[in-house]
Parts: sequence; structure tokens; C-alpha cells
Amino acid sequence: MEQFSPMLPALTDEELDPRAAAVFADIRATRQTDFVNNFWRVLANDPANLERTWAELKEVMAAGTSLDPLVKELIYVAVSTVNNCTYCVRSHTAAARGKGATDEQLAELHAVVAAANKTNRLAIGLQVPVDEAFA
Repeated sequence: MEQFSPMLPALTDEELDPRAAAVFADIRATRQTDFVNNFWRVLANDPANLERTWAELKEVMAAGTSLDPLVKELIYVAVSTVNNCTYCVRSHTAAARGKGATDEQLAELHAVVAAANKTNRLAIGLQVPVDEAFA
């Protein structure tokens, strides 16, 4: 797996400012775990950005909305794949597995992502006009 130096350090709990510490406490309570991953630890260098990003993600990924939590994680994996975000692919694949995703589902997801990416690129390159039936 690709490893590189982060742009900012992943802060330990002892290095957090009070605003970041409050967000970490909410992450732990919401996810019912003591683990806070490196994404949040790097964002903790900017407590305002950490607060905004966590609030949005917490709301968007919450259970009890129209989309099933596993479906949300699979969408996140698909978008992360297209955006070439190894970190997000790995973290959301782990989350999807935690919500019941099987190897077969993940393989099928990536087949769909690959097919959609190919046909999207063909439609973009060929400048295919949108059918009136789809408007």
C-alpha cells in the first residue's frame, strides 16, 4: 500500500485543543468505539474544519434516513474509487464490511464502478446528446 508523509501531523489525544477534543469525544460516542482514525487526527490541526466536516459526515452518514447505512458506505467506496482516494477506499470498505458487505458485493460494486467509469468517459468523449426521455 502506498505510504507517504502527511501534510500535517496526526495529532495524539494529548495534543488536541479543547474544540478538537470535543469532536473526538463525539466521534467516540457516535461510533461507540475508542478508535479515532488518522483522517480525523490530521483534520484536528484545524479545529473549525474538523467540527464542520464531522458535523456534515455525521448527519449524512446517519442511520434512519432513506438510504440504508450499508448502501451509503458502498456509495462512499464507489466515489472514493473514482476519486482515487486510497485512504477513503480502505476506511469505507472496512466500514461497509462492518455493516455486512461481503467480498462478492464489494467485487460487484467495483465491476459496476469500472463499467460506469468507462461508459461515462465514452459519453463525455463522444459528446453524446442526452435523450429527451432522460431530461
